[in-house]
Amino acid sequence: MDKMLTIADLKRQAERRVPRMFFDYADSGAWTESTYRANEDDFAKIKLRQRVLVDMTDRSLATEMVGEKVSMPVALSPTGLTGMQHADGEMLAAKAAEEFGVPFTLSTMSICSIEDVASVTSKPFWFQLYVMKDRDFVNNLIDRAKAAGCSALVLTLDLQILGQRHKDLRNGLSAPPKFTPKHIWQMATRPKWCLDMARTKRRSFGNIVGHAKNVSDLSSLSSWTAEQFDPRLSWKDVEWIKKRWGGKLILKGILDEEDARASLDTGADAIIVSNHGGRQLDGAHSSIAMLPKIVDAVGDRIEVHMDGGIRSGQDVLKAVALGAKGTYIGRPFLYGLGADGKQGVTTALEIIRKEMDVSMALCGKRLITDVDRSILA
Repeated sequence: MDKMLTIADLKRQAERRVPRMFFDYADSGAWTESTYRANEDDFAKIKLRQRVLVDMTDRSLATEMVGEKVSMPVALSPTGLTGMQHADGEMLAAKAAEEFGVPFTLSTMSICSIEDVASVTSKPFWFQLYVMKDRDFVNNLIDRAKAAGCSALVLTLDLQILGQRHKDLRNGLSAPPKFTPKHIWQMATRPKWCLDMARTKRRSFGNIVGHAKNVSDLSSLSSWTAEQFDPRLSWKDVEWIKKRWGGKLILKGILDEEDARASLDTGADAIIVSNHGGRQLDGAHSSIAMLPKIVDAVGDRIEVHMDGGIRSGQDVLKAVALGAKGTYIGRPFLYGLGADGKQGVTTALEIIRKEMDVSMALCGKRLITDVDRSILA
């Protein structure tokens, strides 16, 4: 891993080690993938101001996200099927994040369960909630997250209807994988992945199987998830979710100023400017393009975070300069996980930290809390 100098290096390594169907799941967008590409490309259009002859000693990236101290303004995004990038993936990523001092967010659609992650961590992690038609199941998920000591609930708003991702359909994606000739070949060419997966019992959706009504195997789970995402989810639902949860609430999936202003009446602690990594509405603006507009729309009335397209520490620095109090990385940590498990996640975080630290210094700033639009050219 000492040769992994960029997130792109980790991506290439993960592609060699993870079966195609699962690598493609992490590395794809909806329809033409134009928004997925824009999320990355639009960062390159933002230029930094180089400053010289300023004191660069005693630098610090430490700050807070929703009142929690973090070693840098980065959290691990909630990502589905993380445990298929590497065996016990969510547990490994959560441990790496805890040691690094940044939040880990567990997805509802994770392979390792809430309880699995709680069993290997000593500090609170965050839990991401999808709202299903089965409200008893949703309430149960919230209660389980509370029992596990999760310190924030991240409510995803932009997946009432699933965007079409062509690669997943062509690959016949499932968890656990199907045993067709194509899938067997994909796994046979990734022997270390297979060996690690053979050693774990966690190969399906741990938060759902055994917890949702009438879901006990892959076939019933597949049909259940397809039917259960609730297209009726509305702003009024946030109220009962917040009441049931009773703790810090973060709304994920805001990409419009009007929606950002509407979020101010929900009592949420933060919003995440996000287009679901380009996996939902293809043709939408990139997250970084909408970030300054949303920051201007809400001012300091709610904490604004940003997710989507971050591939370097410079990207984090640019997002912070444009008003984000925190950022989220999904694909970068998944590439690290696929490349080398827990150590790969740590390497991804180290790459981002070093790039952010050096770039911040060369922009003439010592503290990440002092970074603002003045560092942009």
